[in-house]
Amino acid sequence: MDGNDLQVISTLRQRAASHPQRIVLPEGQDTRVLNAANLLAERGWCTPVVCDPDPAIPLHRMVQTISVSDPELMDRAALQLVENRKNKGVDYETSVEMIKNPLLFAALLVRTGFVNGSVAGSLAATASVIRAGLYGIGTPPGRKLVSSFFLMQLPDRAVTYADCGVVPDPSDQELAEIAVAAANNHALLTGEIPKVAMLSFSTRGSANHHHIDKVVSATEIARSLAPEIEIDGELQFDAAWVPQVAARKAPDSKVAGQANVFIFPDLASGNIAYKITERLAGAQALGPLVQGLRQPCMDLSRGCSVQDIADVAVIASVMATGNR
Repeated sequence: MDGNDLQVISTLRQRAASHPQRIVLPEGQDTRVLNAANLLAERGWCTPVVCDPDPAIPLHRMVQTISVSDPELMDRAALQLVENRKNKGVDYETSVEMIKNPLLFAALLVRTGFVNGSVAGSLAATASVIRAGLYGIGTPPGRKLVSSFFLMQLPDRAVTYADCGVVPDPSDQELAEIAVAAANNHALLTGEIPKVAMLSFSTRGSANHHHIDKVVSATEIARSLAPEIEIDGELQFDAAWVPQVAARKAPDSKVAGQANVFIFPDLASGNIAYKITERLAGAQALGPLVQGLRQPCMDLSRGCSVQDIADVAVIASVMATGNR
């Protein structure tokens, strides 16, 4: 796949349709979610599984429905939660009460293999989606950090922004882990070789501040974690994006002027940047896409459209299979 495809999401839809996965949508009372489920089913991009849908909205015949009150699924989810939280002393009765939360119920069904991924957040806050993912799916062995990234579809290309939705003030170690995860996901979703810019308000020592020191340290840690990935920092955005500026500010860099993965030093800058890119540049912002869990548990902006929900489900499907 050409990473500079004008609409990377078009290719992702084709990839999802070639290996349809079961994606659960727990917010069945949201009309947007039900319309997205219908769109997903009509196009064959995945098999949507909706939790307790509003009966007033007609559903496509290929949309599957489930309920948090289904005895078999309740038992399956509750037993998984007991296993997940055994170190916290969570018993079966407590689990049954906890899984009345449809987000947690959905995440547990992902962990058990009943479905392949979850997409929520059109009604719920990001913190609630992440908490459900942590309790229900969990992180791989040896990893604890959950973060997020946005796939930003610009008119002529797609780029990745991270972290714009989860970690408020990452340490240098956390920033490095975010960078490596985002680079790998960019490669998976776009087919491009990732070139990672660790962003700051300084380029190569043009200013001095402890905030810059964190980015410099994170760059070194990220390089040690993934020496095969091109990572450079600290870089200002113009040096990372504009070849002419890169030639002046960082002429020896293999990333400056060519970056396609942008790592922000904190959540404030990342969140502001993605919204500016979306609203002023007219980019489609897909995400926040959660990374760091065992299986896909995707978040949505509460301002999302029907197409946004469908496209995030497409991304969850591709990430579930890991196909390129």
